[in-house]
Amino acid sequence: MDPLANPYTPNAGAEPTAVVGRDDQLQSFDLLLGRIERGRSEQSMIITGLRGVGKTVLLGQFRSKALTKKWVVVELEVSKNDESHFRRTLASKLRTALHELAPRARWSDRVKHAAGVLKSFTVNLDAQGNWSAGIDVDAVAGFGDHDNLSLDLTDVLVAVGDAASDNKRGVILLLDEVQFLSRPQLEAVIEAMHKIVQRKLPITLVGAGLPQIAELAGDAKSYAERLFKFPAIGNLEAQDARAALQEPASQEGASFSDDALDEAIRVTSGYPYFLQELGYAVWTLAAGPTISLEDVHDAIPDYEAKLDESFFRVRLDRTTELQRAYLRAMAQLGPQPHKAADVAELMGRTSQNLAPTRAELINMGLLYTPEHGYAAFTVPQFDQFLLRAVPVLSVPELRRRNRAAD
Repeated sequence: MDPLANPYTPNAGAEPTAVVGRDDQLQSFDLLLGRIERGRSEQSMIITGLRGVGKTVLLGQFRSKALTKKWVVVELEVSKNDESHFRRTLASKLRTALHELAPRARWSDRVKHAAGVLKSFTVNLDAQGNWSAGIDVDAVAGFGDHDNLSLDLTDVLVAVGDAASDNKRGVILLLDEVQFLSRPQLEAVIEAMHKIVQRKLPITLVGAGLPQIAELAGDAKSYAERLFKFPAIGNLEAQDARAALQEPASQEGASFSDDALDEAIRVTSGYPYFLQELGYAVWTLAAGPTISLEDVHDAIPDYEAKLDESFFRVRLDRTTELQRAYLRAMAQLGPQPHKAADVAELMGRTSQNLAPTRAELINMGLLYTPEHGYAAFTVPQFDQFLLRAVPVLSVPELRRRNRAAD
């Protein structure tokens, strides 16, 4: 079929033609904004889920909804950086937000105060003290300058919230990859949002991250579970998975046979990103307009090759030999979560010996801990890829390599 008409979007964070299976989260977001607009408090959300389940796409949907309601949107993808980088990036985004709240010529006293607090928040970032938020106002002494991230961020967001209230607007922070916030950064974000809720200000935060973020937030601040909901999203139910493939095809005058859809769901397990990859591969090969079971079977090699090269391999390539051996041993045990002791036994080591390796893989975002003592892959079907891509190692060979690594 015509490649220019291919309706599938297997790109990181790209919005699919049909967004399905996420009605609960979208309704919760509408409720959040609606209650804040009425001066009511409402638990915000941090969406959790494995790679490829559509967390970033959902944040994009939230952005569109917020803009429709005339909210100011601050988007930030978190990365592993020090406090200075975090301050600098957030300050740049909030500076833009202030200009969106009102043109500089019409800034009220509260907006000017927020700009001054923002300058205090950033004024000492570089060695010469020259970098600031880029706003031509005086820093406000005593606000945002405590040299304590929690206190400073609270001052900034409260000031921005006051400025938003003064302009009868709302501000929403959309944070992706929340699990990469350091412990001090996460604590600061939670403390600041706690104060915002207490002050009933029209500013809120919605995030997305890997499954471990709920535990990390609870460890950072015990009241986090009362500030945020942590809805988990995963693979789509069969009906939604069928719609994710069928609806885009229908818009281009094509369709899937029932057995083709059944096979596609079996192969992808209903994971949104995998559905987009398989849909794209099938469209490329099929003559159409009806996509058959045979077409799906013919597309599977290209589908798996694309996933191996672009989705799985980039993650494996960041690992050391010992880390790869740990992942391969987990895959050898199966796709479910595994006890650290079981992985260590297969590798001929003790769990204490391998604890640093396991911690490194968690820190890299390749594993998470669904419960104490267990670890699981953050990437769906990563075990299948490892079985394909990493040669099987016997226990003696694992032990030999482990001794060499030591």
